[in-house]
Formats: sequence, structure tokens, C-alpha cells
Amino acid sequence: MDMTEFMQLKGLSPFRDLVGVTYSEVRDGYSRGTLEVSGDVLNAAGSVHGGAIFTLADSGMGVALMSCLNEGEICATIENKIIYFRPVRSGELVCDSRVISRSKRIAVMESEVRSDGQLVAKAIGTFSISRWRGSGAPAAADG
Repeated sequence: MDMTEFMQLKGLSPFRDLVGVTYSEVRDGYSRGTLEVSGDVLNAAGSVHGGAIFTLADSGMGVALMSCLNEGEICATIENKIIYFRPVRSGELVCDSRVISRSKRIAVMESEVRSDGQLVAKAIGTFSISRWRGSGAPAAADG
């Protein structure tokens, strides 16, 4: 099973499943995630809630980083900043995320969220990288 197939497993990240984020590509420090706009992710003004867009961006960064972790490593979000450029009311959101820089314990990530090819939001985040200290194999961590 490759990384893209692994990220499609239901139940791997219950919150991500709840919001509706899926992945079409995961490889070498990169991920492409999507979110179909539905009434479940709209705010009172009828546009996609910023939290749904943030979830798409944060999860995308975590998944991109997971794709290049060494065996036994896990990751977690330390901080994120997101800038929203325009509202979205329908269609599909596409998020491209990538590793900008990685050291032994810290990675800097970025995500760009687009709708119909137009930039909707851009995020930059810092993630910690650590060794798994639990019992058994680590579950996928996506921020």
C-alpha cells in the first residue's frame, strides 16, 4: 500500500473524515488534499468556514511531512498561520502542501488552498518531529 492509499483509510483521522478531507496524492514531502464544499462546512454567511479551510491546510502539511518521516518518527503541529484571500461558497477546495525546510526535530511547511484555480488561502506552519515512544506502531499523525 502506498502513502496515498494509506491516507485514504477511513478512521485513520476521525476529525479529518468528519470534515471531509481526502487525498489524491502523497509523496516525498508533498500532499494534495481536497474538500468538497457542502452545507456541512458553511458558516452563517454561506461561505466555507475558516476552520474547515484551516483543517484542510493543517492536515495537508502533516500528511506531506509524514510522507518523508523516517521509520519510528511522528509529527505534530507546533503553530500555524493562515491568510484568507476570498470566500468560497461552492465547488471543491484543493490544497497543495509541501515541506519547505526540515531538520532533525523541526519542519517548516506551507499549504496553498485554491478553488477553481484561484488562491483562497495560504498557510505556513511549524511541526515537531519526534520518536514514537508508545506501544505498537504509531498511528498516522496529521497535525
